Amino acid sequence: MITFPHAKINIGLQVTERRPDGYHNLDTVFYPIPLHDALEVIEAKDAEYDCKLHLSGVDIAGDPDSNLVVRAYRLLASDYPLPPVDIHLHKHIPTGAGLGGGSADASFMLRLLNEMFALNISTEKLEAYAAQLGADCPFFITATPVYATGIGNEFHPISLDLNDLYLVVVKPDVFVSTKEAYSMVHPKKPEVTLDKKIIAPISEWRNTISNDFEKGIFALHPELQEIKNKLYQLGAKYAAMSGSGSALFGLFSTPIENIEEHFVDCFCEQQKLPDSHRGVPK
Repeated sequence: MITFPHAKINIGLQVTERRPDGYHNLDTVFYPIPLHDALEVIEAKDAEYDCKLHLSGVDIAGDPDSNLVVRAYRLLASDYPLPPVDIHLHKHIPTGAGLGGGSADASFMLRLLNEMFALNISTEKLEAYAAQLGADCPFFITATPVYATGIGNEFHPISLDLNDLYLVVVKPDVFVSTKEAYSMVHPKKPEVTLDKKIIAPISEWRNTISNDFEKGIFALHPELQEIKNKLYQLGAKYAAMSGSGSALFGLFSTPIENIEEHFVDCFCEQQKLPDSHRGVPK
């Protein structure tokens, strides 16, 4: 069985406070986008292993045996009698980009196993399993726009549809450490939360919705600021860095011809956004 995990963007991100446990509370909006990986699972009859991961596409650092899709399989296998499987993960979503690619892969693995082996796990229980794999993983179980608080794990449905806009995602060859990103942010509770700001017309977002990580990260990597500026020069209605970076995105009314020519030596992809109420195509 095959499925196509998709990415997300953060529309705005405010770090509101540092928690006693060392984590930070956030104020952000997650929006699903049609930028996909491919994930295939095949039953491995008579195999002497529980699961084996085969990777292709974008390089992924680390031991494949500790990949989130493997952890997702073993998490369910601890409660359900799953057979041995071969897993093929083709990475297209850039890693270290703030696009949630790894979290998406993990959650879509849970969804695929649930369907493939008729486990009949409810959406709520799948979200509980996903939460054990990462704070934002439960978002990808249903993958509809949400206003997120807490450490990015408390979701509140919102009515937000960017249908018919064109999304441009640009990811240069820049690595941003999440720990480093947080070290440069000074938490502050906003006077107006994002769930209130997001209802304004997109033309107003540029002046009202921001990503707290941008100031410090742009100072270290000015090329990211240049990409954001270029997106606006090309006519973006709104442009920002997603999460703690290093991918940036722009929302456009019309497609940009030969978009890749404007962002040489970067991952660059342009797609029309679907109706969010029908979900991201898979």
